[in-house]
Amino acid sequence: MLASRVLQRGESHRPWLVWLHGLLGNNNEWRVIASRFEPWSSLAIDLPGHGDSAAQPCKDFADISQQITATLQQHQITRYWLVGYSLGGRIAMYHACYGEHQGLQGIVIEGGNPGLESEELRAQRRAHDANWARRFRSEPIAQVLLDWYQQPIFDDLSAVHREALIAARSANVGAAVADMLEATSLGRQPWLVPQLQRLTLPMRVLCGVDDHKFQMLAREAGLPLRTVPQAGHNAHLANPADFAAALHEFLANEGTEYAVSQ
Repeated sequence: MLASRVLQRGESHRPWLVWLHGLLGNNNEWRVIASRFEPWSSLAIDLPGHGDSAAQPCKDFADISQQITATLQQHQITRYWLVGYSLGGRIAMYHACYGEHQGLQGIVIEGGNPGLESEELRAQRRAHDANWARRFRSEPIAQVLLDWYQQPIFDDLSAVHREALIAARSANVGAAVADMLEATSLGRQPWLVPQLQRLTLPMRVLCGVDDHKFQMLAREAGLPLRTVPQAGHNAHLANPADFAAALHEFLANEGTEYAVSQ
């Protein structure tokens, strides 16, 4: 089972909010957002290779989905919403499509890629991620992160935010991050779009208004999208107030207006 933290306990009749962080994050990543949802009980999970789950192995997407199910059972959580950022969003989508998702009310995805359609693209991504994994295993993590956060997806970060992220995420264990990066590479993720389009569960994709790549991916996949103003890829960090407002709207309607099949 995965390390996790109950951030707060809310009204017992409401489903839990279960938060999944991105690569290099941990359960603390969602604390500010969760505090804006006091009526809901919140559980933040440390994914394998991260936080207090740094020593927890992960073989593939099916494995992490099963680990999430076991963690929820440990907490006796029977009804829940999954909210995932980046890697956490990809895991949430897989879990909704292929996992043991009894009790899952719906998913909210922030900057999560639904997959690559061709094996050629998946092979290219596996090679790309293997190169980063090699660096995480062999170089000081702070040095690798200097280059990691220069990738185009992080162009919207200010110098101050970039330095803060590097400082905070240098606490990660490079080899553990590398293992998780390879196990859950986008090149090892199934092409989820056909399954997502058949889901009857409510789903909402949240993207920063400046995160043009992930807006395009959501639109091409026909997924229900809402943009968050004054934000890029990491919208909940850049603009927590508007991110929380969008999530509140979705939950207030219990996702009924946003099922993928509608």
